[in-house]
Amino acid sequence: MIRVRGLHLRIGAFALRDLSLDVAQGDYFVLLGPTGSGKTLFIECLCGLLRPDAGSVEIGGRDVTALAPRLRGVGYVPQHQGLFPHLTVEDNIAFPLRSRRLPRAVIGERLAPLVDLLGIGHLLGRWPAHLSGGERQKVALARALAPRPDVLLLDEPVSALDESSRERLCRELRRIHEELHVTTLHVSHSVEEALSTGNRAGVMNDGQVVQAGALTDLLRRPASEFVARFFRTENIIPAEATPLPDGGSELAFAGHRLTIQGKHEGPVTFVIRPESLQVLPTTADSEVTRHASRVTNSVPALLNHVSDRGLYRRLEFDAGLPLIAFSTLPAEAFQAGQSYLVALPAEAIHVLP
Repeated sequence: MIRVRGLHLRIGAFALRDLSLDVAQGDYFVLLGPTGSGKTLFIECLCGLLRPDAGSVEIGGRDVTALAPRLRGVGYVPQHQGLFPHLTVEDNIAFPLRSRRLPRAVIGERLAPLVDLLGIGHLLGRWPAHLSGGERQKVALARALAPRPDVLLLDEPVSALDESSRERLCRELRRIHEELHVTTLHVSHSVEEALSTGNRAGVMNDGQVVQAGALTDLLRRPASEFVARFFRTENIIPAEATPLPDGGSELAFAGHRLTIQGKHEGPVTFVIRPESLQVLPTTADSEVTRHASRVTNSVPALLNHVSDRGLYRRLEFDAGLPLIAFSTLPAEAFQAGQSYLVALPAEAIHVLP
């Protein structure tokens, strides 16, 4: 496991500030955030390349804050792999074991299952310069796993790959984690990457972890507008909330009224993901008006633009303010310039704290 408490580190004008994080034993945790949020500085503190100004780092139940990198029980794959160009693939993977002066037979026993797990047996005699980006990442991963670390730290492991290679390597990372159950912290700026690999995640901004938890919570119950926008929850709507006698609340915005569960009062901001909106195609404004009273939490809206995204259509509506919906209905079901009924299911609405 990884346990960080009150971590501070200042480098120039930027600082990690009072950063705390827990990654449970066996988790695959993805640390997300925009460029410049401090993700790489944080992971370098974990592996010992940087010494924090204050705070503590525990790995596998040991306080490693003052320990050298080689004593931390960490396997680290830097963003650009860091393979030794003058060593073959086999020698690169064996390097951390030879540096520990392990017998040749033990090194062979350690390497064989890793090479098989990663499917890189045919690469052992090659030089790093002759490998593809995905092959280099697999070799770097094998080298990091060879010493059997307590935790595995991956810094942007697929960022340099093309889209199809990223998808394949993400599947491989997940498969390897399921085989080895090594506690993994994976740094990324990609939501898709997190969803493809992790079971829990955190979001960094300006040197702090602003929310951490299950990925479904970050997606559908963000703790702030920043997290909502990072996870591309495009519908972020200011409203006026009024408590209702039945224990719910009414949200008023742009001339519309919605009902939700939970007590809220005064100015609030609520979010709802585009895929949660339900669009009912109609052929005339009169139909929208007639059906609106019969569909819970529905609003009439004018469709301004349709974008074909392959698996779904992105629909841009004007409902007195912008609303974005995703639909898997065929493109011919929608026509820009027509009015539609857009339903906002109460269970999909999240009021920001």
